[in-house]
Amino acid sequence: MTDARKPAPGSRLGLVAGLVLTGLAFAVLIGLGGWQMQRLQWKQGLIAAIAERRTAPPLSLGEIESMAEEGADIDYRAVRITGVFDHGRERHFFATHEGRTGYYVFTPLMLPDARALFVNRGFVPFEKKDAATRPEGQVSQSVTITGLARQKLAGKPSSLVPDNDVAKNIFYWKDLDAMAASSGIAADRVLPFFVDSDASKNPGGLPIGGVTQFDLPNNHLQYALTWYGLAAALVCVTVVFVYRRKRGDRTEN
Repeated sequence: MTDARKPAPGSRLGLVAGLVLTGLAFAVLIGLGGWQMQRLQWKQGLIAAIAERRTAPPLSLGEIESMAEEGADIDYRAVRITGVFDHGRERHFFATHEGRTGYYVFTPLMLPDARALFVNRGFVPFEKKDAATRPEGQVSQSVTITGLARQKLAGKPSSLVPDNDVAKNIFYWKDLDAMAASSGIAADRVLPFFVDSDASKNPGGLPIGGVTQFDLPNNHLQYALTWYGLAAALVCVTVVFVYRRKRGDRTEN
């Protein structure tokens, strides 16, 4: 005959199973918090590296190319280059600047060795997309540009980003290969990275240079604290549940 004062075996088994699942959930939450702390260290290192690169003396194009060939990270490294802009082949990247809608103007800079390097010259308002509306900025002589080297994207950054409208020369993500192909420049003549020009003023004031974005989101500490907080809350809830369960068992006995 079963003793009514003792918890049923099924009840004990359910408690043990619940504690095991709780332990697994706790481990997952702690693991997620630890992962976010690792991401925090990585992001802080990246931000520090970018700050150091952008303020360092500009490198030559040859130095940047050598680094790229060796597999080094060239992103945001200051560089100085000389060439002649081919304005007839400029590409337009949809963008906003100081609350205005418009485009970043990507123009191939033709180098002395006949290769091309696409340069993000900066922002023009929506109504200034046509180069004919800003003739002062279409300099024809050789120019020396100082800016930041940028690595080309491996693919579309998100499925939420619209596809590029190559036919209308409107790019929603920086597809350097598509820009080069649509401009009619042979792929083997285009350098595999581009340059964001600095804020030096162009003739006529357009394009507006210095549009590189440096505001990298860094919410990893907040995410880590959230995961750790959920883990702590889970422990508290479990302790209270177990305490009440044992107290109830003692009361029934």
